[in-house]
Amino acid sequence: MSAPLGVHQPGTSLLHRTTPGPKLVALLLFSVVVLMVHGPWSAVGFVAGTLVLATVAGLSARSVLAALRRFAVVAALLLAFNAWQNGWPRAIEVVGDLTALILAATVLTATTAVNDLLDTIVRALGPFRRLGVDPERVGLAFSLTLRALPGTLELAAETRDAARARGLERSLRARTTPLVLRVVARARDTGDALHARGIAD
Repeated sequence: MSAPLGVHQPGTSLLHRTTPGPKLVALLLFSVVVLMVHGPWSAVGFVAGTLVLATVAGLSARSVLAALRRFAVVAALLLAFNAWQNGWPRAIEVVGDLTALILAATVLTATTAVNDLLDTIVRALGPFRRLGVDPERVGLAFSLTLRALPGTLELAAETRDAARARGLERSLRARTTPLVLRVVARARDTGDALHARGIAD
């Protein structure tokens, strides 16, 4: 697993046997609780809880570390900035909450096949058709998001390595400008491909 949203890992754990619907609802409720409860100790507790959840799901320590590896740089920057602006308690809360949400999302995607997850979302949005919602289009957007995140993180790593090879690892411009251009180019290619198939108007 090399991205915050991990790939599906077949298994027989309780979470693997649970249908996608309850897991999606649980993730939504957990996210609300994380956003509403404040304090560094609660954030540490959320991280500990999601680590236990990952263990129950059968995820190895290596998989969990891989899921957080790409987040490490962002986490360090957030920690430093918030510690400077708001103090260490707030910094720990922000980074801890984000880490817990990433781990929870990783557990969801690791224990749920993507097709099952998307089918559940499309069915859940079915009653909203009369309000103008297109469940299939929402499911497609969700699917593209799941696939885009790992790809974007991969581009970020490649751009960082390229800047380091040129001795520009400390240059923010050398690391961000090529990344933005490559992400935009990939997004345009995806849009063109969807338009060619008559999916996007």
